[in-house]
Amino acid sequence: MALRIEDYAIIGDTESAALVGNNGSIEWLCAPRFDSPAFFAALLGTQANGHWQIAPAGEVRRVERRYREGTVVLETEFETDAGMVRLVDCMPIRQGHLGIVRMVEGVRGRVTMQMRLLPRFDYGRLIPAIGRIDQGVFALAGSDAVCLRTPADLDVDAAVASATFTVSAGERVPFQLVWYPSHLPPPEPIDPFGVVTRTEAWWREWSGRCQYEGVHRDDVIRSLLTLKALTYSPTGGIVAALTTSLPEEIGGGRNWDYRFCWLRDGSFTLMPFIRTGYLDEAVAWRDWLLRAIAGDPAQVQLMYGIAGEHRLTELELPWLSGYEGSKPVRTGNAACEQFQLDIFGEVLAVLHTAWKAGLPVRGDSALAPGIGLEALIEIVERRWRDPDEGIWEVRGDPQHFTYSKVAAWTALDRAIRFADGTGLKAPIERWRQVRDEIHADVCAHGFDSERNTFVQYYGAKGLDASLLLIPICGFLPPKDPRILGTIDAIQREICSGPLVWRYSTDEGVDGLAGGEGAFLICSFWLVSALALAGRIDEAESHLDQLRALQNDVGLFSEEYDPVGARALGNFPQAFSHIGLLHSIFTIADARAGRELAGD
Repeated sequence: MALRIEDYAIIGDTESAALVGNNGSIEWLCAPRFDSPAFFAALLGTQANGHWQIAPAGEVRRVERRYREGTVVLETEFETDAGMVRLVDCMPIRQGHLGIVRMVEGVRGRVTMQMRLLPRFDYGRLIPAIGRIDQGVFALAGSDAVCLRTPADLDVDAAVASATFTVSAGERVPFQLVWYPSHLPPPEPIDPFGVVTRTEAWWREWSGRCQYEGVHRDDVIRSLLTLKALTYSPTGGIVAALTTSLPEEIGGGRNWDYRFCWLRDGSFTLMPFIRTGYLDEAVAWRDWLLRAIAGDPAQVQLMYGIAGEHRLTELELPWLSGYEGSKPVRTGNAACEQFQLDIFGEVLAVLHTAWKAGLPVRGDSALAPGIGLEALIEIVERRWRDPDEGIWEVRGDPQHFTYSKVAAWTALDRAIRFADGTGLKAPIERWRQVRDEIHADVCAHGFDSERNTFVQYYGAKGLDASLLLIPICGFLPPKDPRILGTIDAIQREICSGPLVWRYSTDEGVDGLAGGEGAFLICSFWLVSALALAGRIDEAESHLDQLRALQNDVGLFSEEYDPVGARALGNFPQAFSHIGLLHSIFTIADARAGRELAGD
């Protein structure tokens, strides 16, 4: 039986990452980059397509795992009748090729262990050739190769390497797996004990720079570490999640590839990095953004590859059965070709925040090479009246989504503030007129006065969780009766306790069949909106219930299924951790009487 999504934990080196199951199995490894076609394993829950497992040979009575404090170095303890062993999983900070070190440590008694390496490439399609090298084996197919080195005796049978060994208290048995281009010789062995120590120290130094000292600090640090692990440090890009095609409904078709960099997600990520003092990460993402959108403003996309790639062709992989039978399995994402009006507001909001935080800005009006502030705002001025696919990337007909219009207002509002604050020459009066026109349009057409709530899109009756962002971005005061009415309506119609669904799927606006779980970032938006509205005790109660949905090592997926009591969607999800951080900070500011909305 496949492990549940929440049974996994992430290890990473800020260039690649892997997911480790609580059964000691690695079933998902991106190598050497998030967008690479070379994978050690094909998909969670489909071990026949590749995995690397180290676990006790006999029955396991208890499993307990944790991250070493302030790191993404993972410890998993297995207790058996014969004793206890600890499996340490670490992806060393890159000094050469991508590698994973796994260390089996004897804690008590004498335990027999089994190791099984079943490598597969190209999403499980390619079965490699396997051969022996000094102190290990190699496997290669096409352009990719891996080598495994260990002092344990290895057996090779067809395309599988295995070992059976025993470990006593105080003993340590290391395993080192390294990816390398198949046309090169295998890399030289490393000191596995030393690299684990150095990697642990690197992560502790990084997490030790966190400047947040308020409540839930452990949750804040774990979320920041997760976001850092989802960062591709050579470029500064931040992926939305590590995985592709983990379903939003078990057995359903809402299975998307999230291993790309959304402008929206990255913009939201920058806020907590700036708040907690990680300005280097903020500058790196800001610079990634400016390179990605450089050139003709008309070619700005809502998402890119980790190095700023524009072409993210969506494909289906028919040879894979999908997680628990959820098909199709996809790579690439066709949403990159959509028009989403809201991205302009989110990007300009975060650039304004970065400027306020003291990040260096250019001395002229250029946001990026070939793109000036006026050029970007001109797109908003010209297109804010157009329907779009919206924040949720609907694959049905474009609509006049209310939040998209609000985000267009945000783009103009932050551009005006930026120009005023920096003395930039710009047509500010014209921008103010357009900003006011958008505001009036949203209030006239996006608000249902009979029900006292904003609606998902003009003329609709359905609601949308993105409406909770209206007070957060400063479009209306948090205690405006229209905001309070919208919060109440959302709690009645698309909520279950603290859990919030994105929108009702009954109207079919997204053009897709099937359902989905509650969206965790939407649930955190409700927490923030409640806190801003002065309902702080209610916000804190909701936050505590949502914090309880973290898995045992503090990670969130994209969604949660309250009926099945399980995680859904891609994992770990940056959006969910961003939502947690924002809600913690919003409650802290509300308790202190500080104003956060529309910052």
